[in-house]
Amino acid sequence: MQAMVLKKVGAALEWTDLADRKPEAGEIRIKVAACGVCHTDLHVVDGELPHPQAPIIPGHEIVGRIDAVGPNVEGLSIGERVGIPWLGHTCGVCPYCMGNQENLCDRPLFTGYTRDGGFATATIVDARFAFPLGETGSDVSLAPLLCAGLIGWRSLVIAGAGKKLGLYGFGAAAHIIAQVAKWQGRSVFAFTRPRDAATQAFARDLGAAWAGGSDEMPPELLDAAIIFATVGNLVPVALKAVRKGGRVVCAGIHMSDIPGFPYRVLWEERQLVSVANLTRQDGIDFLHLAPKIGIVTKTTSYPLQKANQALADLRAGRFEGAAVLVP
Repeated sequence: MQAMVLKKVGAALEWTDLADRKPEAGEIRIKVAACGVCHTDLHVVDGELPHPQAPIIPGHEIVGRIDAVGPNVEGLSIGERVGIPWLGHTCGVCPYCMGNQENLCDRPLFTGYTRDGGFATATIVDARFAFPLGETGSDVSLAPLLCAGLIGWRSLVIAGAGKKLGLYGFGAAAHIIAQVAKWQGRSVFAFTRPRDAATQAFARDLGAAWAGGSDEMPPELLDAAIIFATVGNLVPVALKAVRKGGRVVCAGIHMSDIPGFPYRVLWEERQLVSVANLTRQDGIDFLHLAPKIGIVTKTTSYPLQKANQALADLRAGRFEGAAVLVP
């Protein structure tokens, strides 16, 4: 197999030939057909997450087909198309796992961060964390659903049922969740980088009721806001944009420091919450619903060998929607 490997945190990924591996008990091997590129991959490469590891193969929005099955795997077969998300393993016995909060597991493994991911021609995964995808949709179009879609879905559920929803940072996750929110009958207010007319037009094309810069206030107060951008300065901004009793959800796994702000901004029972990882039930719920909604992902494809370029373009905001690597 070949992979783009992070051999030193903070350095460029390196194209590397690796020995083929066989899946062990409870594992399957995936021949990777597509792997999305996520902001979390930037955090892995830059060493911004706790306990950075190297060498590691990044990538956690994996679509591929099973080409080997280890012992004690049930319900999956060779040739089946599956998706592999960020959460790659849980212990199953800690209080969080036992309490239906496996996203908070005390001893988890994360795809592309603490176990090798999908910036490769093949990968080994825990079979319990593989989602059957069926045959509808292309590999490239499905890849962003495995993180941008799933984390966006969990964030949307936590945001509550409010009809006026703000999305701060209109990238891969927001462009998917905007479509879900519109399907649910909500009004979407999209916040982009200041003076980013192209992305604001993109948001309006997807049905946003309003689109403007993150330095602007919406035309009316919001019931809830989700912050997908990794910018802590947006927290007090979003709190000012929601009504009394409104909720602000921080959806990223990493965010720059949140600045101090007056208590008045939080007062009147506004809520500030974070989202951590996902559960398998999130995946089952969202991936079952996505075809009914008719979600269309906007993607920019790169050859696997161009992973560093895809990461650089993501960092600079050079494309709309999501980047996807194709071996």
